[in-house]
Amino acid sequence: MSHLKAIFPLVLVLFLVSCGTKKVVTGTVSETASVKNIIKAHNNSEASYTTLNARIKGSYKTEKEDQSISISMRMEKDKAIWLSAKLAGIIPLAKVYITPKRVQYYEKIDGTYFDGDFSLLSDWLGMELDFDKVQNLLLGQAIYPLEKKELKMSFTETDYILKSEGNSLLETMFAIQSSNFRLKGQRLAREAKQESVVIAYDNYEQVKEEWFPKKIKIIATQKGKSTQIEVDYRQIDLNASVSFPFSIPSGYKEITVE
Repeated sequence: MSHLKAIFPLVLVLFLVSCGTKKVVTGTVSETASVKNIIKAHNNSEASYTTLNARIKGSYKTEKEDQSISISMRMEKDKAIWLSAKLAGIIPLAKVYITPKRVQYYEKIDGTYFDGDFSLLSDWLGMELDFDKVQNLLLGQAIYPLEKKELKMSFTETDYILKSEGNSLLETMFAIQSSNFRLKGQRLAREAKQESVVIAYDNYEQVKEEWFPKKIKIIATQKGKSTQIEVDYRQIDLNASVSFPFSIPSGYKEITVE
């Protein structure tokens, strides 16, 4: 299970970087902008692509573990996310296949597999997930639809800060860059359960006229214990033909969510 926990959270923090890209130019905020207009601009900034094929280097760190993992990732927007992982870039470790209604994986070292819904991912990250939330996280978009929340806005020199109002059970905060209206970061917290997830997007770059985060960092905290994941993208190919080979080997032991 320790190896598997290193793979599965990475599904939530992977996206892309490529060669020959343009670095983001810092913008300045307009203090007369409305919450409605900032939300609209953020939604319109979502990357447009059909398929994605990437090679990624990720790290996973807790108080007891510190691992590096090489991952091949393929995506078809709104339809599928597929990952094939190796330890040290050599040892085959696991495959993951996610569709809007199903989460599947198998892990070679322990000979285990999972075939079910998003409950296991949600449990590990301490937040309720579905396919759309995972995809939005990967794209640098807000996990929850901003227009469905009561938000108040403040400013830094370069970013718009949208924060949930009132005594919501789920506290949310979104920092949106004025330069391209992509997320600089988002935080979701359930203080009553001592759970929080902080996701930071660094060094946005432009790939084929679309903005993507070069590096994503996630810190998930549950009752004082934290998991830190960092991902760097080494190679990306957009809109090429992709396939999603996946078959759970016979004889593997099923893992269930308690």
